[in-house]
Amino acid sequence: MKFFKKLLIVCTVTAFPLFSETLPSNVTFWSDYPADQLAHALADRMTDDELLSQIFMFGWAGAEPDELLFQWVHRGLGSVKIFGWNTDDITLVAKSISSLQHAAAAGRFKIPLFVATDQEGGWIRHVKGETAITPGNMAIGAAGYPADAWYSGYYISREIKVLGININFAPSVDLYTNHNSAIIGPRSFGDNPEDAGILGAAFCAGSAAAGIIPTAKHFPGHGDTDSDSHVKLPVINIDEKTFMNREIVPFEYLIRQHIPAIMSGHLSFPQIDPSGSPASLSKYFLTDLLRGKLGYEGLIITDDMMMNGDTLYAGSVSNAFKLAIEAGNDIIISSTTAHLYESLWTSNLQLLRTDESFRARVKDAAYRVLKAKLEYFRSKNAAPLYPDPDSIAKYIPDREGQKFFFEQACRSITLYKSGSIPLTAKTAGRVLFVGSMPHFFSEGKKRYSATGDFRFSYEPGPNETQYMCDNILSNAAGYDTVICCVANAQSARIAATLKGRKKRIIIFSIMSPVNALDFNWADSVLMGYSWSPYTFDALFGALAGEYQAKGVLPFKQ
Repeated sequence: MKFFKKLLIVCTVTAFPLFSETLPSNVTFWSDYPADQLAHALADRMTDDELLSQIFMFGWAGAEPDELLFQWVHRGLGSVKIFGWNTDDITLVAKSISSLQHAAAAGRFKIPLFVATDQEGGWIRHVKGETAITPGNMAIGAAGYPADAWYSGYYISREIKVLGININFAPSVDLYTNHNSAIIGPRSFGDNPEDAGILGAAFCAGSAAAGIIPTAKHFPGHGDTDSDSHVKLPVINIDEKTFMNREIVPFEYLIRQHIPAIMSGHLSFPQIDPSGSPASLSKYFLTDLLRGKLGYEGLIITDDMMMNGDTLYAGSVSNAFKLAIEAGNDIIISSTTAHLYESLWTSNLQLLRTDESFRARVKDAAYRVLKAKLEYFRSKNAAPLYPDPDSIAKYIPDREGQKFFFEQACRSITLYKSGSIPLTAKTAGRVLFVGSMPHFFSEGKKRYSATGDFRFSYEPGPNETQYMCDNILSNAAGYDTVICCVANAQSARIAATLKGRKKRIIIFSIMSPVNALDFNWADSVLMGYSWSPYTFDALFGALAGEYQAKGVLPFKQ
């Protein structure tokens, strides 16, 4: 089934414009002409500044966009990105988007902005406020139902659409290959390439049905490394057979379903591209492999270029932008708004004016962006250009979504070791809750009455961790049952202090499950994969015997 038929972006740029020169001189984005012809006409008539601006996507640092970003929009900026540092007030997010779209509409071609964010679900949730904190991809993988992936994409997209966001950088189809990865972890559906492809395709289909353009990431796969491309360039030293039979498989599934956008990752595969170039800057990965061999026809969008994974290799931000464009990316992202005098702008603009091949590549990218915008904004299901702030509370949180995400969480819970389950308030006796997440404590106290708390920071430093290890035994002395929430290595170390004690020890694992795989000595171990309130409700429900947990670990041990 072709899930994305309405969002299909034809990538082949014809050698000659389809009679675009015959269109009137006053043509705009909203003129009533075929999308391909109109996209050609707009690209042909753009100035150098407008062409290059159209393929840039900028974020902003403050609560509201500053004057500099508006200057870029007036210049012809093609896209903006909503990052997680200015989204607590979602009404203000909607107002900001509306203001930026009004500024774009004032341009001579009246080209609307693509507005993107990262709302993957689970751990990665850039738009905050009252939006849903969902169980996330690994929970979907543990349940194994494509319908859960579809509805997750659907309900997440319905929420961000209300705010005027039209592109979501989700799903992550990176595989859970390196279990020590701190950057992917529960963002992955699991370690099975086919399952990741099926679930990723379903997530994308649900997103498209809600009116949001989904984006698969991080091509060609971020799963087999514990390095973070924000800090340095991850090097994944696998051979071509492994690469094609594992990393590429989820993307092949999505390409067959006409995924409209793919994000390129700052990832080096030296056995595949001997230059060692990040995939995001590699013509081999993006043009030869993704476009050529795999037949991909949609937009290619970089990961944030303000990351060491690409800039250290390129030597400068401006050169990284140049290489990203030449490699085949159509939209180049910067998490910050560039100044008009910065080299990433001035040097590449000068190159566009003097190098015909570079100019052709920029124009090709601008054409693709314009064509994608025409296909999307002419559909009957596009996000509003000017969102209504007064309607936000009616749609966020999504009431149907709330019911679904709780049910999805219940389907995902994995009973790693059963022990005393069901553990009722009567059989539990006095219960000590050990952990850091507020919802862990609040949900636990709904089911167990005689309780106490032992709280610490989510990521305690070495001193706090040692203090908690030194004091947990004395705090647990008066309790019959201790329920520990293990979210990371530090909380796992604190919980492990209880090994061998004459207590009933229950382990709730959230986030990456590897932190709790060695807790077979505990009475019971339940895997939840997320810090979502729905997940904690489901974990305690499974512990109390309210339903039977049937989730399975979505990876091989």
